[in-house]
Amino acid sequence: MAGDPYKELGVSKGASADEIKKAFRKLAKELHPDKNPGDKITEDKFKRVTAAFDILGDAEKRAKYDAGQLDADGNEQYRGFGGGGRAGGSPFGQGGFAGAGGPGGRANFEGVDLDELFGMFGGGGRQRGPRDFTARGQDVKASLDISLEDAIAGATKRIQFSDGRTLDVTIPKGAADGQTIRLRGQGSPGRGAENGDALIELKIEPHPIFKRDGADLTMDLPVSVPDAVLGAKVRAPTPEGEVQVTIAPGSNSGKLLRLKGRGAFAQGRRGDLLARLVVTLPDTPDAALVKFSEEWRAKRPYTPGR
Repeated sequence: MAGDPYKELGVSKGASADEIKKAFRKLAKELHPDKNPGDKITEDKFKRVTAAFDILGDAEKRAKYDAGQLDADGNEQYRGFGGGGRAGGSPFGQGGFAGAGGPGGRANFEGVDLDELFGMFGGGGRQRGPRDFTARGQDVKASLDISLEDAIAGATKRIQFSDGRTLDVTIPKGAADGQTIRLRGQGSPGRGAENGDALIELKIEPHPIFKRDGADLTMDLPVSVPDAVLGAKVRAPTPEGEVQVTIAPGSNSGKLLRLKGRGAFAQGRRGDLLARLVVTLPDTPDAALVKFSEEWRAKRPYTPGR
């Protein structure tokens, strides 16, 4: 036997129709059998909540219940015969979940489309039992770490899920950090319906050389003292391999070389690679350079920045 419909839905007797509808939607989604497979207690609670809304979601039935003309199971009460028997024959009637709206019929959930909520009803007007419900499989989410080079050039990477399944994920050329790739039908199995999807969020790993600045990349490019003074052609790394760049004579640390179209991607656009020159001394002292510097300092002293 069902309990008080107001208590089942957790609303007061003065609740508005919208408040009742909102309470039912929330509980129906939480208690739906497809989300709680094999849980008999939750399934029974789902039935009681549904039966409660069958009464309170219908203005006429709600008025009759409030007036004592319907019991909590939605059965009309006899008046004037000294009993609490149910109308329509046997005083014991036939209760249960299917009774909401009549045997073999469909409950009148006014203002709530249960087909939309969780695909409860099939065609032909046949009400389906809890074990016959169909539902699309849930989507599963995962993240995949990729290198900057793979994000720029594209690649195929394998990902493993917690259930042991593996999938090959195609990384598109110019992939962005945080981009989500949808793999249709690779999520959780559906219940009499299509499978969910796998949603793979791409995470571009930090790079040891390049730093991202929107679509542009920046890096430090070490150059020797002679190359900085005299100028030279040197090799510089890019995400797609080394290229040759020109160092102008008299270049100082901090000068930027712009390599057009060698950056990353952002909003469908490829940026540039900015190489910051860093004039670098040898790792070990060089006697000739030391002597030259001593003479230079003595004859041509200068203070940088002045």
